[in-house]
Amino acid sequence: MNIRARRLATAVVAAAVLPLAITACSSDKKSSADSSAPGAPASATPTASSMPTTAAGAMDKPFGPGCAAVPADGAGSFDGMSKDPVATAASNNPALSTLVAAVQKAGLVDTLNNAQNITVFAPTNDAFAKIPKATLDKLLADKAMLTKVLTYHVVGQPVKAPDALGHGTYTTLEKGTLTTAGSGESYKVNGTANVVCGNVSTANATVQIIDSVLMPPQ
Repeated sequence: MNIRARRLATAVVAAAVLPLAITACSSDKKSSADSSAPGAPASATPTASSMPTTAAGAMDKPFGPGCAAVPADGAGSFDGMSKDPVATAASNNPALSTLVAAVQKAGLVDTLNNAQNITVFAPTNDAFAKIPKATLDKLLADKAMLTKVLTYHVVGQPVKAPDALGHGTYTTLEKGTLTTAGSGESYKVNGTANVVCGNVSTANATVQIIDSVLMPPQ
């Protein structure tokens, strides 16, 4: 092959290889840009934080099996309770009648209704029924102890799922501390009480309805 023919063959090979090199380089840059782009998802695995939430990191609506017992309409419904302060709202919920009676005995109605941005961990009637009757009667008859127990269920800040309810230690109105943990629609308070209807809103409070009465540390 003469020199002219060899030069022609070399030019043909270079022309064929050049587009492939450009394509590979462009692909690498695109891949790098995609992985570093601000909008690129970190993972496709669902997590509690991927659920519908408000700007504050809380679920938009009440959740949990106990929510089925809340009236669909009227003052005791979710919409009705959102318009009243917390003690009044609880009095319209049939599942919280024992708690309401205890709050009235302790003289805490105005305290709860006048507070702002609090969270009440509200035991259901079934929660109080777990306490032996003699013990419960003694508690209800002792205003100082009853006040101590009830104020242990109140935290002076919003505690909502998933973020705050999912992991935290909070100072209560009683001056003790309680802890919350969980994810999705499953949360516990102090490792024992289950949240059966969470993120219930009233005019001045968040209510987390629980299935056990919390006892302050001795």
